[in-house]
Amino acid sequence: MMRLLHTILVFSALIISTQIVESSTTDVKITKGVNGLEKVILSQTLGGSVEVYLYGAHVTSWKNEKGEELIFVSSKATFSPPKPIRGGIPVIFPQFSNLGSLQSHGFARNRLWTIDNNPPPFASNVTNGVFVDLLLKPTQEDLKLWPHKFEFRLRVILTPGGDLVLASRIRNTDAVGKPFTFTFAHHTYFSVSDISEVEVRGMANLDYLDNLKNRTRYTEHGNTITFNSEFDRIYLNTPKKVAALDHKRKRTYVIRKDGLPDAVVWNPGETKAKTIVDLGEGEYKYMVCVEAAAIGKPVTLKPGEEWRGRLQLSTRH
Repeated sequence: MMRLLHTILVFSALIISTQIVESSTTDVKITKGVNGLEKVILSQTLGGSVEVYLYGAHVTSWKNEKGEELIFVSSKATFSPPKPIRGGIPVIFPQFSNLGSLQSHGFARNRLWTIDNNPPPFASNVTNGVFVDLLLKPTQEDLKLWPHKFEFRLRVILTPGGDLVLASRIRNTDAVGKPFTFTFAHHTYFSVSDISEVEVRGMANLDYLDNLKNRTRYTEHGNTITFNSEFDRIYLNTPKKVAALDHKRKRTYVIRKDGLPDAVVWNPGETKAKTIVDLGEGEYKYMVCVEAAAIGKPVTLKPGEEWRGRLQLSTRH
């Protein structure tokens, strides 16, 4: 009797497990995007979706259950390698901006990533939802530019509640004992009604580097950040949760982060925007960047060591 009961329980568990797998696979679709570039679409039964291109592991769309787009992508964005895509969520690695000898913002956003079908286990807080695992390893050309071997694993997750989670793992795989140092950011472009309606909260009394003044260090004395011209600052040692409010849409973007102590806040303003060839006319009004980052204290990994970062984006009204 006990053996029969055990058999029934095992069989039931197999049925449940199969149903979960079948249900989750219907939420992941690989298809062709702009210019034939491959992209992955994640979707939830109750609505909400995420699109991520294999080129650059670049998220280009995040929609809520009403189908409203939450991520800004320029109308003039170029989906033509090796040029980066303007907007979305570029992955900035191994160098932020011009803080090194590489091209601005490094090369991860200019490379073709692969789908990782057999990743090492992730923590439980990055397995809730429908997801895709992406992998980047350096090519021989990359090693000439930046002579360090690594594995960069990125899990892109759409949670049942519609949150977007980006879980990063970067490992030093150099066998000869060379450490390496990098800076990093998720360069998130949020879609907003008008930049004049936006304020960013969570930076009060923090030190920042002003990129418009040769990265001179200052302290933020205001409770909120508002925009009336070009704005470009690296806030250091920020809280694990910050927010961007769009008053006209009555929408708040909540940015939660782990392993990413800094936050870059950027809008090009009208004058600078006119010099950005892949940004449509006047489109600077409809975007604000609040970027979870590790810049002030670059990350150093010895061979075999792994760094982990986690970004979770959600909205509330």
